[in-house]
Amino acid sequence: MNCEICGSEGVLFKTLIEGSELKVCRECSKYGKVISPVETETEKKQRKEYRVTTFPEKELVQVIVQDYPEKIRKKREELGLKQEEFAKKINEKESMIHKIETGQFEPGIMLARKIEKFLRISLVEQYEEEHKTPEKSKTTTFTIGDLIKIKK
Repeated sequence: MNCEICGSEGVLFKTLIEGSELKVCRECSKYGKVISPVETETEKKQRKEYRVTTFPEKELVQVIVQDYPEKIRKKREELGLKQEEFAKKINEKESMIHKIETGQFEPGIMLARKIEKFLRISLVEQYEEEHKTPEKSKTTTFTIGDLIKIKK
């Protein structure tokens, strides 16, 4: 990297000069206040931390029941509501209600909860999903990754 004032190469410092933060050499840093030394690319790579992402072993997942079209239609009819009236009551479009009741559209969790609350039925189920961490298999074959490691 080069000094932003004189262009010389070498160790650079972040320096505050007349209100601007510049990366300058040791000689040019005397024109302002040195904030910190500038890290080189190799220093950044050495300092880089490798984080291993871990997934929870068990996770609660919310899923809409399979027979949601029949449940919604039956309960709506029991209450004596037409699709248009039902749509107005839950502040949704009539076409959306029609698609949901015919099974052409599966409502999201939020919409399903709104319908559940109004009709007093259960549309969302929770179940526990288990995640297993994949095991690394040791192979005796030579891979491209092995070749790259050898060249370094």
